Amino acid sequence: MNINISGKNITVSSYLRRVVEKKAGKLERYFKPNTEMQVTLSIEKSRHIAEITVVAEGVVLRAEEATGDLYSSIDVALKKLERQMRKHRTKLEKRLHEEAFAEETVYDYYDENFDEDAPQIVRNKKFALRPMAEEDAAIQLELLGHNFYVFRNAHNNEVNVIYKRADGNYGLIEPE
Repeated sequence: MNINISGKNITVSSYLRRVVEKKAGKLERYFKPNTEMQVTLSIEKSRHIAEITVVAEGVVLRAEEATGDLYSSIDVALKKLERQMRKHRTKLEKRLHEEAFAEETVYDYYDENFDEDAPQIVRNKKFALRPMAEEDAAIQLELLGHNFYVFRNAHNNEVNVIYKRADGNYGLIEPE
């Protein structure tokens, strides 16, 4: 597993880097060797924040924790990540097939023509749209903890958006 450690408003010392690598290395048994793990450590006032993102086989796992101690934040975030992986590991192995991820197309939606008085795009995000079933997209939505998830529908090869409704169910947006 490749572990990338970065700091925001903090300098990551070699000791802190070794601690993170040792603790995060214990999760290697859940992932393939080429898996990327991004660990971002930051300090905001008295909050010590550890944010961990893992992209593995088309699945994005994310955990974030903020406490008064950086080491405790790291421990709790790694425990959350491990719990997520254990909870969804069986479902993901059954539902996600490696053949579905053969296409590695990256789509970038960014418009350079904008009105200065109108709200502006302040963040541009690129991601690979992988073909998956609607049920798999719902699992990804829950794993990420977001309100919506953009994916390529494996059934019709169209870009769809699945979102969490106020009643707890899911909605699906499809192009005509």
